[in-house]
Amino acid sequence: MARSVGSYDESDVRIRPNRRGSRPRTKDRPAHADAVDGFVIGVDRGRYTVLVGGGAVAADGDTERVVLAMRARELGRKGIVVGDRVGLVGDTGGSPDALARIVRVHERATVLRRTADDTDPVERIIVANADQLVIVTALADPEPRPRMVDRCLVAAYDAGMEPLLVLTKADLASPDDFLANYAPLGVRHLVTTRSDFTDGLDPLREALSGRISVLVGHSGVGKSTLVNALVPQAGRATGEVNDVTGRGRHTSTSAVALELPAPGGWVIDTPGVRSFGLAHVDLERIIVHFPDLEAGTDECPRGCTHDEADCALDDFVAGGGAGPSGPSRLESLRRLLRARNPQPTD
Repeated sequence: MARSVGSYDESDVRIRPNRRGSRPRTKDRPAHADAVDGFVIGVDRGRYTVLVGGGAVAADGDTERVVLAMRARELGRKGIVVGDRVGLVGDTGGSPDALARIVRVHERATVLRRTADDTDPVERIIVANADQLVIVTALADPEPRPRMVDRCLVAAYDAGMEPLLVLTKADLASPDDFLANYAPLGVRHLVTTRSDFTDGLDPLREALSGRISVLVGHSGVGKSTLVNALVPQAGRATGEVNDVTGRGRHTSTSAVALELPAPGGWVIDTPGVRSFGLAHVDLERIIVHFPDLEAGTDECPRGCTHDEADCALDDFVAGGGAGPSGPSRLESLRRLLRARNPQPTD
């Protein structure tokens, strides 16, 4: 009598052995429940310097140590950048010549990214999990670049980070005219001189205290010099500005996170950049940071860029809907939008 289909179970199934002698593949991956958390403080050619047991991932009873790690194959091509919070397995003791594996990248709170130019679709993540973008620019030697500052502000607003404008070399030029361009935006700012780098950075230390801040600016503005003053043991390379071109020389080749002395905090020094592409930025996320103007966009036509003739923001501001500072705030908004979409020149 034939058996019914319902009477079969897995013990009746005979799996023929593979002729090559290998076991069948499985998609089940280990859970890595024993992975320890770490904070990526440096990246260098496929090797990651990770702080375990301290700083941004401090755990009770865990000894602070620096671990060298590599990326596990199961992560695929997922990028790991400075500021990432990761899970580590393997030799996580931090001994010399030891190598751990990064098996997990925790969800990022913020991501600061840029593209090579405004037409490049490839995003390059600079840092992760920073909550403050410190835009460093010199008032002279080299000359300030307002358009670069505008682009950095757009990137900060897009990433959900709070911007802080730090002006260096104020002993060479007055900051008043430059700061007048950013007064309507309400951007926090600090002004420093070269003598402040030895004794006078207390306001900046207070602004960085307890936060993860990333320094961005073009070469020669004094980012690495600023970091060396804030973290004496940093030892970041510095250079002089070229007298002919007026440009700084690239001295930093990779981003690195450094812990600030008490009362604490982290500062991430990045290589100098000469372009800051914004092809990845959604313009609608920029106006969210102008709540006094956002209400006026309800009457805008579909697809409005807020920088065209029939934009409803003009009537909204003219009617006093954005208050007495509305006209200057609208002009500042449009200047940032133009930084993302530069107007063609004849």
